[in-house]
Amino acid sequence: MRQLSLFDHTEYNAPLADRIRPETLEEFAGQKHLLEKGRVLRNLIDKDQISSMIFWGPPGVGKTTLARIIAAGTQADFVDFSAVTSGIKEIREVMANAEQSRKLGLKTILFVDEIHRFNKAQQDAFLPYVEKGSIILIGATTENPSFEINSALLSRCKVFVLQALNADDLTGLLRHALKSPKGYGEQDIVVSEDVLRMIANFANGDARTALNTLEMVILNGELDGTGRVTVTKETVEQCTSKRSLLYDKNGEEHYNLISALHKSMRNSDPNAAVYWLARMLEAGEDPLYIARRLIRFASEDIGLADSNALPLTISVYQACHFLGMPECSVHLTHAVTYLALAPRSNSLYTAYEEAKLDAQKSLADPVPLQIRNAPTGLMKELHYGEGYQYAHDFSEKVTTLECLPETLKDRKYYRPTKEGAEKAFAERLEWVEKWKESHRI
Repeated sequence: MRQLSLFDHTEYNAPLADRIRPETLEEFAGQKHLLEKGRVLRNLIDKDQISSMIFWGPPGVGKTTLARIIAAGTQADFVDFSAVTSGIKEIREVMANAEQSRKLGLKTILFVDEIHRFNKAQQDAFLPYVEKGSIILIGATTENPSFEINSALLSRCKVFVLQALNADDLTGLLRHALKSPKGYGEQDIVVSEDVLRMIANFANGDARTALNTLEMVILNGELDGTGRVTVTKETVEQCTSKRSLLYDKNGEEHYNLISALHKSMRNSDPNAAVYWLARMLEAGEDPLYIARRLIRFASEDIGLADSNALPLTISVYQACHFLGMPECSVHLTHAVTYLALAPRSNSLYTAYEEAKLDAQKSLADPVPLQIRNAPTGLMKELHYGEGYQYAHDFSEKVTTLECLPETLKDRKYYRPTKEGAEKAFAERLEWVEKWKESHRI
């Protein structure tokens, strides 16, 4: 095999991610929930019934590539438009050209990257052309369209959610890059499966990051006298400034580390909790995954003992979403330390688990008549709502109304502790139960 330099052909001057950009749905990596045969988006593409749509997903999942594939499949003109560098003047120029094409019977797909960066007036400029069919608008955004896209424009677009690529998707993409003539197929590159998995884990769902990293490690690989390039784990670690990239987000170590973090917080050990947090982040864990686990912890292990824990963790999740790594590491440390030192109560967790077991056994039990809604005359004739007691009509704001099914009468699920603020809830519940007991006939 003839050994090629990266600079033997002019196309090698282009980044790897551009050189091997998929041109068909069969080459496209990931998004099987949208593109498998029979799925809604796949059906629209196959039947050439594309309408305006929004692709919502994290960076590097193929939003632009998918739009290009759709344009090629529908024999439409493709106009790539950036919300960062364009304004209303540019929009009107593109719209005028699209209108002329429409009159000639030609479709125009206008792809708007980062559409959330357009202000209201700029987004409104698309509306008449979308309504007339002058353009098929495909917008791409990393932000929630419900908040970032005008309701009038959003109502005319179908939203498709693209997911971060998993490690298997990325590993397969990297293998393709090594074999493809557009990638490194004509070079002698040695990269083990373990190294490909390291790169995939580091990329954190982003295909562009994965391919850029592969390109970097090959440029820095070990070159022998025959022109063979060998990429080792050490090469990857040096190029990514990571001590270890063997962290598999779907493997045992992933669950071991989140367990260590959770149990350290539960044991009121902020030092250990911060250490395990750092271990996860430095290994490449998604900070939003950790933030979601902290939100769960706030109610499962702290609950009403400190109700501030829940809004705090939700705020930290939002901070992680806004900032990303490495900036959000301090916000996660804030939450982890707070949760480790907050008062403990698992009474909400145990209450639901006990109620769940009863609910699974009594799914057919009828709702008691006295707490049923009675919006119609027939329902009133059937005694719906009869005997209902409106708590606000009573001076103590408490009644003797029975709200559980007859088979579960007097069951208790919530057993408050005396920890932190939950002590007040325990005292209130004790008073309510004594009052009801004393007022029952």
